[in-house]
Formats: sequence, structure tokens, C-alpha cells
Amino acid sequence: MPTVSAGTATVSYQVAGSGPGLVFVHGTGFGAQGTFGHLVEQFTADRTVVLPDFAGCGETVDDGGELTVEILAEQIIAVIEAQGGPVDLVGFSLGAVVSATVAALRPDLVRRLVLTAGWARPDDAYLSTHMTTWAALKDDPESFGRFGTLTAFSRDFMNAIGPEVLAGIMAGNQPTEGALRHIAVNLRTDIRELLPQITAETLVIGCTKDGTVPFGLTRELADGIAGARFEELESGHVVVFEKTDEFVGLVRKFTA
Repeated sequence: MPTVSAGTATVSYQVAGSGPGLVFVHGTGFGAQGTFGHLVEQFTADRTVVLPDFAGCGETVDDGGELTVEILAEQIIAVIEAQGGPVDLVGFSLGAVVSATVAALRPDLVRRLVLTAGWARPDDAYLSTHMTTWAALKDDPESFGRFGTLTAFSRDFMNAIGPEVLAGIMAGNQPTEGALRHIAVNLRTDIRELLPQITAETLVIGCTKDGTVPFGLTRELADGIAGARFEELESGHVVVFEKTDEFVGLVRKFTA
């Protein structure tokens, strides 16, 4: 896989397809392949799809120091520049926060922006309690996985996939060093002052059954970006799996 340097990090990313660039930015703990890998073939007929792993995931390596949203944004910027930018940028969860930061700091690199299940402030009581509880389970991997999975998916989806698949998801949701570093970013990042700097045409997608990032916080994110379009999907947090077809449809239509 290609790599690019950004600060202390060597950022690894995947590239597939041909056409205008479409960059997907993952969220907490799970890397790009685990989050978006199942979607790639639905875009590669007419787009160059780029899947970067920021520090804490995949093959990307750094010095292991404290992460900030600006550091993660710098890593995504380096990937976009390596691809020749500008691109359409799609962020999920923490990736939405990072993508919004990229669009604010480097508007020249972002044509269109899609922010899914994101937020702008850390001082919401539910969000901060969720993240501190999740991090506190770091010494109990089974509970860490159960809690993360419970809040990532809606009840309907969990029942639909069945106990074996659900158990596999929980087993894969582990308190890795990277996941814990990402949770720490979630707990202290406030990008409200950056939102007015976003000039790219923006779509914000909120998940009405989101048990990780409250739907209202995603709505607030949209309200902070001038001219942003808002769409809602009846889904838990990980909408890329719960409502794959609907998510792909929104992204394809908006970035066409």
C-alpha cells in the first residue's frame, strides 16, 4: 500500500478505481477497510476511491503521542495532496470531525463534503459519559466490546444479524491503543469555531437511532455549516452497515 509522511506519522492508504478522487475517513478504533471496505466496489466504476488509515489504525505508524483532531486532519491532508487533490471527502463519526477540520483548514482540497454521525463539541453530557465509560472498560476487553457494539447498532439490526455475527462484531471491538487514543480525541475536541470556515458544498447525515453520537449533536453540526444540507437515516451509529444502500445512494447522488 502507498504511504505518505505527515508530522511523526507514516500514513498508509488504499487506492482503487479511476476518476475524480473520493476519500473516505474512518472513525474511532476501526480502520478504513473495516469501516468502508464493503462499499468500495460501489464507487470505483467512475471514481478513484481512497481509504486512509489515520494514526491508531491499520498500517499507519507514528510516535504514539497524544493525538489531536488537527494532527489527524494533517494526516488526511497529506493523503489528499499525494493524490493531487481536490477531492470529495466523506467522514464517518470521528472521521466526520476530522473531515470537517480538513475542509475548514484547507478549503482548496475539498470539493464536496459528507459528514456522517459526527459532532462539533465534546461537552454534551451523553457523549462525554459514553466515551468515559467506554474508555474505563479498557482492562475488560469483553465488556469493552459489548459496550461499544451495544451503542454502535440499533436493536433491530442486532436482532436481524443474529447472535453469531453479533458475537463476532463484539470480539473484534477491542480496546487497542489506537482506539483509546481516538476516544481521548473524542473527549476533548471542539470544532465549533472552525465550522464557519467550511466553504465546500456539504451534506450532513444523521442517524435517528444513534446510541453513540446523539442525533441532536449531528443536527447541530449541520446547523453550524453555512448552506449545509441535512439528511436523516433510521439507523444506529454505524449506518454504513445498517443502511448500506441508503448511505451509498446519498453519497453517490450528492457527489455526482
